[in-house]
Amino acid sequence: MLKAIQIVGSSSGFVSYRYRFRKPQPNSAFSLISRKPIFTTSETLLLPASQLHCRNSCFRDIRMSSTHSSSVVIQSTGNIRKINFCQFCGGPNKHEIPDGEEKVRAICTRCGKITYENPKMVVGCLIEHDKKILMCRRKIQPSSGLWTLPAGFMEIGESAAEGAIRETWEEANAEVEVQSLFAQLDIPLIGQTYMIFLAKLKNPHFSPGPESSECQLFELDDIPFDSLAFSSMLVTLNLYIEDIKVGRPKFHYGVINKRPGTSPSEIRAYTLDFHKQS
Repeated sequence: MLKAIQIVGSSSGFVSYRYRFRKPQPNSAFSLISRKPIFTTSETLLLPASQLHCRNSCFRDIRMSSTHSSSVVIQSTGNIRKINFCQFCGGPNKHEIPDGEEKVRAICTRCGKITYENPKMVVGCLIEHDKKILMCRRKIQPSSGLWTLPAGFMEIGESAAEGAIRETWEEANAEVEVQSLFAQLDIPLIGQTYMIFLAKLKNPHFSPGPESSECQLFELDDIPFDSLAFSSMLVTLNLYIEDIKVGRPKFHYGVINKRPGTSPSEIRAYTLDFHKQS
């Protein structure tokens, strides 16, 4: 059975938690009975081996199991950005755990306000037309000259689907109809979550927008995998192609963990962990 999940913080200031679960009754889930912050200089996640994603294949579903007692340690690469000055008054910040909280925060030494940072949401479309995928070649940094699906940061006041439709229009001058959510991919290292929607062209017209130098429909066998812009695009397209091979697209969730010490341009330097599909 699952004995505990232990998330251990890093020396950069993370506070971690040790979760303990009581043994469930028949046909019931595990119940959280305690949580305790712990401080340490390493960062690990302790999970039962049956729950780990197979590194050799990113398409295996993960299922909870209470029949295995073995555990494996996973290294996590999350970090925290130091904010030196207050966004409210410009005063200098100190970095410590506020009363009643569990994480290190940037606290203004002048006005006392706390600066919170939250992940950014990136939304986009995987557009299928005549068994081809619409892609854009980027004209701006980062990754100028490389190929991507039309996607960008979600704006205040719009839904994720509305943002994906807007980004597609801005980057490819294409009008699309969203069909369903295809993938949610978290990238903790850079504080981003990708939501990619399956979509159809309302008409066969498209052209490069201000941030694109070229737009093109690619057969699945001709997708430019050697010149993709981001790891998220590589994962999304691989998942889609695997789904098409077995009959239909599914919904996918996963965590893209970049390998420590690699640059953003090394798009294959990652593992896809906690992959679930339905």
